Amino acid sequence: MANILALGELLIDFIQIGISDSGNPIYEANPGGAPCNFLSMTSKLGHKAYFIGKVGNDNFGLQLEKTVKEAKVNTEGLIKSNDYGTTLAFVHHDNTGDRSFTFYRAADAQISEYDIKEELFKAKDVFHLGTLSMTNEICKKASLKAIKIAKEKKLLISFDPNLRENLWTDLEKAREAFIEGLKVCNILKIADNEIKWFTQKDNLEEAIKVLREQYPIDLIFLTLGRDGSIAYYNNISVSAPTFLNIKCVDTTGAGDSFMGCAISKVLEIGLSNLNENNLKEILLFANAGASLVASKRGVIKVLPSINEINLLKNSK
Repeated sequence: MANILALGELLIDFIQIGISDSGNPIYEANPGGAPCNFLSMTSKLGHKAYFIGKVGNDNFGLQLEKTVKEAKVNTEGLIKSNDYGTTLAFVHHDNTGDRSFTFYRAADAQISEYDIKEELFKAKDVFHLGTLSMTNEICKKASLKAIKIAKEKKLLISFDPNLRENLWTDLEKAREAFIEGLKVCNILKIADNEIKWFTQKDNLEEAIKVLREQYPIDLIFLTLGRDGSIAYYNNISVSAPTFLNIKCVDTTGAGDSFMGCAISKVLEIGLSNLNENNLKEILLFANAGASLVASKRGVIKVLPSINEINLLKNSK
């Protein structure tokens, strides 16, 4: 059992569930946000999860607080703002189940360096973050302070960029945020479209080579959507397929669940003990977890159990 701390967004994902009699879309308010999706998955797998973030002191904020507590995520670092409302995201799907987002950004982007308390990092093993907590100068200073404390305390740093281009007024700032994470992380989860964008390489192996030459990352997980995933560790690269027999309904949170499953297994085995065989097992386990999440709407409330994940994994 590890103590895993994450910083970032906690928000409401509005997911369309139908059309009203008058022809208007009907949306369901699902708790979400990549760091808490990730933490909730690690909690489901037996780890202790802790969150730092900000929501509005409103009905949505209260819903989110209740949900993450039910997921056994510690909310000591959750701040409820009286000045900003809870961040909202509307999820739009294409006919494959993949999605795009319309964001109404508020409280989560207003977490400041003064909200980052050193005591929140005490007795933790892992610190996890993405780039949405660096989209403006206020929250970027908070992220950089958190990274500094995590490094001082020698925590394992996990990074999932989770690029959302429409949240950046300047994509060069997004590139800078990627670099802040890449230069400190021990474990990276990055999607195929993200690594192509960052490296400007269409060939994935060339893109991975660029990352590995420029940044001292111990373990990289490259996710490929329907094509599965690849792990890169020392001189080893291992791939594993996804589970296409599971119908895809909503891919929101699938990558976060993948990372929650993957890092749980890495912590169980030990980062220095990885080999080709156990990396393959990690990928299959994480792919299975992500596939199960993508088969339902929402994330936190529908996360699979370890038995459900293993049952699907072993069906390969």
